[in-house]
Amino acid sequence: MPAMVGAIKINEISGTAIFNVGDVYHMSPQSSNKTFAGAGSFNTGDYLQVNNGYSVTHTIDSDVVDNSNIGNAG
Repeated sequence: MPAMVGAIKINEISGTAIFNVGDVYHMSPQSSNKTFAGAGSFNTGDYLQVNNGYSVTHTIDSDVVDNSNIGNAG
């Protein structure tokens, strides 16, 4: 099914990122990582105003592997 896409603003794409607009069959990331952040950390856009009260980010994670990218060689 064709995709109708409006305006897109891209500020930055890193070397291992995947960017897609429209339909895609398979996307295969070359790397993966885990990020912990508090409230309001990943807000993007123009003219933001973020008001947060007390924020705590718990980073206890007992599992060893969350996301595997084995076999996704570029």
